[in-house]
Amino acid sequence: MATGEDHQVLRELSNAVAAGTPVVLATVVATRRSVPRHAGTKMLVFGDRSLVGTVGGGAMESRVIDEALERLRSGTTKLLDYKLFEPDRGDPGLCGGEVQIYLEPYMPPPTILVVGAGHVGRAVVDLAHWLGYRAVVTDDREDRLTKDVMPNADVRLEGPVVEALAGHEITAETSIVIVSREVDIDVAAIAHLIGAPAGYLGVMGSSRRWKKVRDRLMDGGIEEAALDGVHVPIGIDLGAETVEEIAVSILSEVIRVRRGAEASEAD
Repeated sequence: MATGEDHQVLRELSNAVAAGTPVVLATVVATRRSVPRHAGTKMLVFGDRSLVGTVGGGAMESRVIDEALERLRSGTTKLLDYKLFEPDRGDPGLCGGEVQIYLEPYMPPPTILVVGAGHVGRAVVDLAHWLGYRAVVTDDREDRLTKDVMPNADVRLEGPVVEALAGHEITAETSIVIVSREVDIDVAAIAHLIGAPAGYLGVMGSSRRWKKVRDRLMDGGIEEAALDGVHVPIGIDLGAETVEEIAVSILSEVIRVRRGAEASEAD
């Protein structure tokens, strides 16, 4: 039977998922003999090691926290088996029993941040939404950010690019796609975003346009090495012609980078 503590854990889990906060749910799924907590006991572990609930405290719980943080990095589940007999041989306790704990990470969906709400931008947002990404789009043209024009955008950021992005969090799970209409917007966006911890940054445009953007950024003090990590031209070469095909090309590269396939190919 679920306890009041378990209900609190589940409420906090619901709140974390709604807020897009990564968290791991640790559940005692089986026990034998004497153990600190009964089967069904739950605990949440956040990335800063803060907890809601407990699976028993002590050395065992410390190991569970360490394993949970690894689940946040990998995004995978894990079943832990602990014997609590002899601390001298490395057991995390001496209660005299055995316990199994299941770790289940709850990760927010990855984000696609699209700078530019033109035809390609809309196609990228639509495809990203279909793929399960959280789609964020920004443009200084308000008429391009309406619900009718961008029905699949989860977040619409209006105004000049730097102002629009100023309060938006960028994480390693953010892939940035710059498909704007002009060089000035590219320069402003990249100058603002180049130091962010995004997992991917790609820019659409010809080599001639990129040279203009690159030169202006370097004249503004951005190191050449920082710009070498930008994906230009954006996307995988599929011979794409239509905006939908271009979106497939862009998202294919985003997926390849997120899944580590690009690094594997380089090795």
